[in-house]
Amino acid sequence: MELRAPAFSGPAFRQLPALFAGLVIALPVAVVLITGLVDGGGAAWTHIRETLLLRYLAGTVSVLSLTAILCLLMAVPAAWLVSMFRFPGRGMFEWMLVLPLAAPGYVLAYAWSDLAGVAGPLQSALREATSWSARDYWFPDISSLPGLSFVLACTLYPYVYLTARAAFISQSVCTLEAARSLGAGAARTFWSVALPAARPAIAAGLALALMEAAADYGAAEFLGVPTLTFGIVRAWKSFGEPAAAARLALVLLAIVLTFIIVERKARGRAGTQQSSIRWRRISRVTLRGPAAFGAAALCTSLFTLAFVLPVGRLVWLSLETGTRSAPVSDALVNSLLLAGTGAALAFVLALIIALTIRAKGPLATFARIAASSGYAIPGAVLALGALAVISALPVTLSGALALAALAWVYAVRFTAAGTEPMAAALARTPASIGHAAQSLGASPLRRTFEVDIPVAMSGAAAGALVLFVEALKELPATLMLRPFNWDTLSVRAHAYASDERLAAAALPALLITLAGLLPVILLSWQISRARPGGAA
Repeated sequence: MELRAPAFSGPAFRQLPALFAGLVIALPVAVVLITGLVDGGGAAWTHIRETLLLRYLAGTVSVLSLTAILCLLMAVPAAWLVSMFRFPGRGMFEWMLVLPLAAPGYVLAYAWSDLAGVAGPLQSALREATSWSARDYWFPDISSLPGLSFVLACTLYPYVYLTARAAFISQSVCTLEAARSLGAGAARTFWSVALPAARPAIAAGLALALMEAAADYGAAEFLGVPTLTFGIVRAWKSFGEPAAAARLALVLLAIVLTFIIVERKARGRAGTQQSSIRWRRISRVTLRGPAAFGAAALCTSLFTLAFVLPVGRLVWLSLETGTRSAPVSDALVNSLLLAGTGAALAFVLALIIALTIRAKGPLATFARIAASSGYAIPGAVLALGALAVISALPVTLSGALALAALAWVYAVRFTAAGTEPMAAALARTPASIGHAAQSLGASPLRRTFEVDIPVAMSGAAAGALVLFVEALKELPATLMLRPFNWDTLSVRAHAYASDERLAAAALPALLITLAGLLPVILLSWQISRARPGGAA
């Protein structure tokens, strides 16, 4: 008799935990869809449709389009330079360019608003150097649609940088060398050979970045740019009409679904043109003179704009206010408690899904798709679904129930981030381990607890850290579901910034960024250790 791998490889009922996990994740989205399609939305929806919908849609499409262009301009040249050339600082830039991913968009919006404001250090230095008044010159307005796109691109371009770099270093060495031997210079090799081959991976990274941009609320609200996510939260807070917010969410879900399809198709097309010597070390070209200076200057400028200036400004404001800054200890404790609870729930769901994936049954497939879809859905939409579920129950939204609902939304939003590392660890496990356990007479349940779960735990540390930090940074869902007068770091920073108290917002914003640095530094360290020309 043929032996099968463990981990719920028996009858379908052994995959029932996967069905449960998938339903827990899919329920908020399903409720939003039903509410938006069935409920008319009343007078609030009529008002939004006639006066605001076009503004929200145009704002969202414009922001996403400009953000996409900026992400490509920032990420692709930098990824090509650090992958294919030697120049001063290349080794540091390779991992440092990922660090802006640690700061949420709303944190960079606060920092850049202070930096580029009329009373900020940039314009003050310009006036001191030229003796101009504020009316004598033009300066880019960060509180605008281009300003929001710039801020989002600064924090999201690492998605494109990572996928582009992985594609460049994984391309066929013989193809690149053939182009060089035929006399193609670096620019022609890039445009004619490397970029077309890397286009699917770049498209996948860009789709991920734009999904995050579509989900943004904090930066758009602070900078005053009308977007669909901003409209969803406003419809719920100002109009008190969940059905109208659900109808707006349908429009946003359609945009997000487009990005999901693009990302999946791009992922499927990536890596199909490699040769048998794919893994040979890439021979990087050493740049000298102006070329080396230009490459280093480009990477330095990108890192400075996206990370050094905004994070440095937050540090400066925090040190400047010192003991006069508003206390954030209560918000810190609340954040740790809430993020820890949400991450624990997401971790359990991720473990259930990871253990059932190898069985390749329909329930396991459903759970994995639900987890991936939940990660792509904006937090405001998931919070709306959770509110609709609770309102249908014979309960009131008390403090404890609100916190439980918020932890549920965190789990739905971020379970996929924990599922993939554990699934990868299980996929690397030799089938002989499961065969040995089965030949020794171990039951499926015993094999799960004594073989599969310990193996999955080897990939759990990074996943758990990502889950915790992502929950810590979530803003729109927290604003919509938190109990009254129960602030987290993200809510406190948002409240201070909304009141134009940017100095007070600096410390909680900086704490969020420092927490986000932990997984990003781990990722950057892994990138720096990756073998050039190795697997992406």
